[in-house]
Amino acid sequence: MRRARGRRPPGEFFDVGGHRLHLHCAGRGAPAVVFDAALGASALSWTLVQPEVARVTRACTYDRAGLGWSEAGPLPRTAGRIAGELRQLLHAAGVGPPYVLVGHSFGALVVRIFAARHRAETAGLVLVDPAHPEEWLDPSEDDRRNLDRGVRLCRYGASAARLRVAHVVAALARLGARRPARAIVAAITRGSFDRADENILAPVLKLPMDARRVLTRFWTRPEFFEALGSQIGAVCESASEVRDAERGGPDDLPLTTISATTSSARRLALQEALARSSSRGRHVVAHHSGHWIPLDEPALVVEEILRIVGRRS
Repeated sequence: MRRARGRRPPGEFFDVGGHRLHLHCAGRGAPAVVFDAALGASALSWTLVQPEVARVTRACTYDRAGLGWSEAGPLPRTAGRIAGELRQLLHAAGVGPPYVLVGHSFGALVVRIFAARHRAETAGLVLVDPAHPEEWLDPSEDDRRNLDRGVRLCRYGASAARLRVAHVVAALARLGARRPARAIVAAITRGSFDRADENILAPVLKLPMDARRVLTRFWTRPEFFEALGSQIGAVCESASEVRDAERGGPDDLPLTTISATTSSARRLALQEALARSSSRGRHVVAHHSGHWIPLDEPALVVEEILRIVGRRS
């Protein structure tokens, strides 16, 4: 396995059926809080949240296959496959249920499937600016073109990583030389990558310096781009998996959705409706955040997690 250099993985590795995933747990207590990151993110995106939760109970972050420190896994990388691997990981590591599951963006699809399949093991859900299956069950032509474009960009990225061009871009990004970094990326992708695409990746400058160095190195691995491209290409299948797993109507599971300040009216309505799907649901707006709420307002995320943990302690 090729790991990012410059910082030792903070956690341990466990086999989940032919490949190993990285899991980092801190703190003690129950229920355990388990975090799943956004589409192209890793355990590092919870850097400002996990330590505060670990003061109260066990808090576990992990890297999905191909991302962060984890090994590549089988394709396609659907939310349903990932949810199954997450459960294998927790059991292999001896992290017992019940779990408070925290999912950001794409990670929300994963933890919703986990909770629906394993209701008895789930103590609650916190969904941070979550992706919604309704957005991808019947995508528009524009949405399909964007998905195709995302997959194509990841193919370019994997090629650049194999040629080590990605190492140059990552080094420039770490130094804050964004203009030349963007120029190289534009050349590699034939001009199809723009600033909006950077939202897929965690905002580097909001992380501590040691985390920034490692994070940008993650983006030099072909496995990263292959896993990310597969997640993007299979997002409609992932949406269907959420719908199928959740058949059965409303639940009384403690559930909180957290919306970004920049959420559209449609997304706010979807997140409000999702909170109402549980008799113990709650919808909160992060008033000072873009999509990356765990980095913009980590204290709010911690507060909502501990609100649910407190109900079980």
